[in-house]
Amino acid sequence: MLLFNNNKKLTVIHKGGGLSSTGSDGLLRLAVGTEPLASIILDCFGSNNRLLANSAVLAIPQDWAFQTFKAGVEIIRYKENLPVPSKARNPLGLGQWFIISNGRFVTLVDDRWLWRVLARHKADVVAVNVAPTLQAPSEKVLFSSQGMLVGFRRLYNDWVQLRPIPDDWPHLLFINIDASKKLLIKNSLPLAFPELLDRCFSNSLLVRALSIGGAVLDLETEEGLLGAVATAARLRRGRSYITNGRRHNKTNHTNSNGTMSAKARLFGEVILGENVHISGNAVVAGPTVLGDNSRIGEGAVVNASIVGPGISIPENCFVQNRVLLGEQSKDELFIGGHNVAVRHFNSTRLPFVKNKNANNNFRTWPWFAYPRCLKRIGDIIASLAILILSSPIFAVVAVVVKLSSLGPVFFKDKRQGLHGRTFNCLKFRTMYAGTHKMQDHLRAVNEVDGPQFKLKNDPRVSIVGKFLRESYIDEMPQLINVLLGQMSIVGPRPSPESENILCPSWRDARLSVRPGITGLWQVRRTRRSGCDFQEWIYHDTEYVKSLSLHLDLLILWQTSKEVIINFIKQL
Repeated sequence: MLLFNNNKKLTVIHKGGGLSSTGSDGLLRLAVGTEPLASIILDCFGSNNRLLANSAVLAIPQDWAFQTFKAGVEIIRYKENLPVPSKARNPLGLGQWFIISNGRFVTLVDDRWLWRVLARHKADVVAVNVAPTLQAPSEKVLFSSQGMLVGFRRLYNDWVQLRPIPDDWPHLLFINIDASKKLLIKNSLPLAFPELLDRCFSNSLLVRALSIGGAVLDLETEEGLLGAVATAARLRRGRSYITNGRRHNKTNHTNSNGTMSAKARLFGEVILGENVHISGNAVVAGPTVLGDNSRIGEGAVVNASIVGPGISIPENCFVQNRVLLGEQSKDELFIGGHNVAVRHFNSTRLPFVKNKNANNNFRTWPWFAYPRCLKRIGDIIASLAILILSSPIFAVVAVVVKLSSLGPVFFKDKRQGLHGRTFNCLKFRTMYAGTHKMQDHLRAVNEVDGPQFKLKNDPRVSIVGKFLRESYIDEMPQLINVLLGQMSIVGPRPSPESENILCPSWRDARLSVRPGITGLWQVRRTRRSGCDFQEWIYHDTEYVKSLSLHLDLLILWQTSKEVIINFIKQL
């Protein structure tokens, strides 16, 4: 776990793999006693979050071996309870929280968003577990007990969910600074999580538990350790690795006293310990760690693996996605001869080496292309000019709406915008207050197909509201959404998530651009019975496919004609 503040940051690795009730001293204990793997783990603890950066103090069990070349790292050892250094008891500059992180896991979360989540959940102690299934972009699918599909939703942003209080250490534990004074006994904290909870409850502290979207590596597993190496390799790029057979002088772990054949080939990020011997025709592909005194035999291939200190890879042996540490690994190599088993998990899908474009179906444009830059500049100028010129009309309509019926002037509805980000779409209120909740009861008489809802003579609409709708004046407040960057003058119709989840292949295309006050569907829809929804899908996707200045100007011209004609009809 990790307890840190502006002065000192304390990383505590639990005996038993970081779990108080289960687990055994396995891979993690071997890893922190092995260089250069121990330094790699420290890099992962400190580099994946601004929140958890630059750990300066490491606490480990008293009987664990540990060595590190990492400068500035203070090592403290514990036996029972965890002593908290005096500097760590006086945090400065990080607000109101002590932060404790389970050292068995390396987590990656959006810390700015996490701070906002903590601000919303008022509690003395907040237990947070990181859940990759809540990380964006992803799909959440719900099945019935019979295995039938109930529904699914697309997550465009990381999610958070309330959870029962866990029985063991969570990935992250946030303790209010004032509350922490009640938990410290003789300047120490209990290492058993149930005991810490008992102290919380006995002091009447409010405890909450959350699951939050993010990535997590379990350092007691081979996959977790390989993920840590891949993360460190990415962070060290250009300063501490061997690549293409050329040793960089800036590496932290040079091949001192070791030998490397001129016929050996190294690719990618390969981190070397001391006295490493690599024979001729051997191939080592990164991200890979070769520990102190390790040997790679003639013609052997090592790919995306960790080879511990003193491990010898036999000649012509193939090792891929493996963690070889300790005596058991040595015995396995000799028993297996030249056919070391290949791990079956896919290292390219490790959570900390995620392709930013994975599961991303949004269309993209260059920075200075019309859809990305010039269109936004035009939106700002146009919306600002129209808002200024129409401000008298805006004020009159606001007064009329307020006086004609009870309720607020504006109606706010949650809609999905660019890349699925939600926003409050503004309109002048056209319905009697509270009647929008009647939509489900009126769906039986819905006059359009698909997930839309529309009635020609909707009983919920006020007299003033009917005029505002027919003249399109009700949509004037959406110019504020345009000015804020949530919408565009021209684009697909802004739709709620409840409509988008029904069209998975269509939604990411239309969410590639900001929704518009007007769009291609609005000016080309035929309103034929049973065809409206299909036309909506077709015209929105066609707009994204053909987006250009010429198309936007054409839509604006046709919209202007329709607005003027309808306004004259109303008068």
